[in-house]
Amino acid sequence: MSIYPAYPAPSDRAVELHARLTEFVQTQVLPGEPAYHSFRAERGHDDHTVPPVVEELKAKARAQGLWNLFLPSESGLTQLEYATLAELTGWSNNLAPEALNCQAPDTGNMELLHLFGTEEQRERWLRPLLDGEIRSGFAMTEPAVASSDATNIESSIVRDGDEYVLNGRKWFTSGASDPRCRVLILMGKTDPEAARHRQQSMVIVPIDTPGVRVERSVTVFGQQHQPGHAVTVFEDVRVPVTNLLGEEGGGFACAQARLGPGRIHHVMRALGAGERALAMMVARAKERVAFGKPLAEQGALRERIAESRVELQQARGLCHQAAYVIDSEGNKAARHLVAAAKVAVPRIVTGVIDRAIQVHGGLGVTDDTPLADMWGWHRAMRIFDGPDEVHLASLARAELDAEPTFRV
Repeated sequence: MSIYPAYPAPSDRAVELHARLTEFVQTQVLPGEPAYHSFRAERGHDDHTVPPVVEELKAKARAQGLWNLFLPSESGLTQLEYATLAELTGWSNNLAPEALNCQAPDTGNMELLHLFGTEEQRERWLRPLLDGEIRSGFAMTEPAVASSDATNIESSIVRDGDEYVLNGRKWFTSGASDPRCRVLILMGKTDPEAARHRQQSMVIVPIDTPGVRVERSVTVFGQQHQPGHAVTVFEDVRVPVTNLLGEEGGGFACAQARLGPGRIHHVMRALGAGERALAMMVARAKERVAFGKPLAEQGALRERIAESRVELQQARGLCHQAAYVIDSEGNKAARHLVAAAKVAVPRIVTGVIDRAIQVHGGLGVTDDTPLADMWGWHRAMRIFDGPDEVHLASLARAELDAEPTFRV
């Protein structure tokens, strides 16, 4: 991996898309947030009905060519070019990513189908996902085991003639509560006696298959997200063996291929949330007066604003370097940079959001601003797609095995 990255200039198309997306977020997405939140409030805490503004924004974004930007084979963009666009969508995490058909977990599932799916699987499931006609869920995490170690997964995938029989209990199957969800990708064990990283496989499971049950959706820091983070149960679920994704025993490798881009995409969007929090902090500091002078004139707050800018620039540099190495040398070469970004960026962003909450006082802890929801989501980022401890362990191993530039 080069330690002197010389980033290529963005393509004219990437620059033009950035300008177009900036305008779209400003004039369409941010003004659409009140309609999104009022619809969800009217329907109640546990309702997963899709607010009409979501489909309206999807139609507008697709008409403007702001569609499937996450997938290089569709968009023609590099990961570094996409990073600047994903950051813009992070300003409105509930609306902007889905408006562009760049929302998790569908992006990861589309990556899986693109990389490992058969022609028939792609036609049946990838095409409608790319067209934004359906949504999907990824069923890996289990409540009964430490799923940060994917080899712990206990759900069983047993072959019976031309079918697989699936049994298991999952949770945080994000997207499964959405009424548009049509398909799940399940990770389970096909051979418990195989080598540790060859026991797992992935299969495609239509959500209406008999034996599939979505029990409930769990909250994240008290927030019930519209697509849901479902507890899903699989009881003697039968699917044809042709629903295998990739090869038997290849589930762990598939998971790593899926999670790599997913992690960096989450990090890219997180930068946008940090920028929004900083903008809100600055605006609040200018408009509020306490103890005889505007907050913006108080030294302690000015220092917090400055520290936030320094940290966000550091985070962006790490994210962009990881994206560049993915482009130039591949996912494997970038894995340690991605791990570092996955640790550093959510920490920095939650810190900036926390400062913005503090500046807003009592208002900051309510749902009258997006700050509380933003903090909860990005704090959760330190757990999903691999907790900090897993990434730090891999970074430590790499550092202990590395040769220093000079012997000391």
